[in-house]
Amino acid sequence: MVVMILIAGGMNHHQAYADPSLPIVADQGFFSIEVYPQRHKLIVRAQGQIIKTYTVAVGNPLTPSPVGEYQVIYKGKDWGPSFGPRWLGINVPWGIYGIHGTNRPSSIGQHLSHGCIRMRNNDVIELFEMVPVGTKVTIYGHVLGDSNHDPRVLAEGDVGGDVQLVQSRLKSAGYFRGVCNGKFRSDTTIAIKQFQRDHKLFQDGVISMKVYEELGLLE
Repeated sequence: MVVMILIAGGMNHHQAYADPSLPIVADQGFFSIEVYPQRHKLIVRAQGQIIKTYTVAVGNPLTPSPVGEYQVIYKGKDWGPSFGPRWLGINVPWGIYGIHGTNRPSSIGQHLSHGCIRMRNNDVIELFEMVPVGTKVTIYGHVLGDSNHDPRVLAEGDVGGDVQLVQSRLKSAGYFRGVCNGKFRSDTTIAIKQFQRDHKLFQDGVISMKVYEELGLLE
């Protein structure tokens, strides 16, 4: 189950946390969710045993699904046709991502979302009823992308785990003093330009392949 960045008009941040009737925490982590973007698979485990496997759509290379460990923090219904009948939001720090349905069933099994995990509508209804808020969600992969694609060229305005990784590396080197939140803002641009200056690179504030190499993130 991959999550996608929800920058859509069918919902807003306040809507996402409006229903007090939903459970607040999971039952001792009985369920867990694993998403394998390269295989387009979402697996549900109960006490470690696989109980369901779904085919899903995940983020495209320019807007990849977030890699890492997260939790389901919200469950909602009917946010609009693009998101199907159910939405399970996860706590990605740089945007609104979730596991949801779709009005484009032909996209299932492909890298075609903006980062969210898309499921067939019947499947997401089943998942919604199965797992509680607080369920652990693990999305597998490398934060810089899979072996078939180069890392993204990043610039101000981009968001993602790759941005967060670069921020962390810049912070360790003494260039970045902001919060490593995966949001490429002006403070990250300033740090990149300082790093580029000190490494005799063109000072455009863009994270290119050469910048990745100088940061020690590419072999």
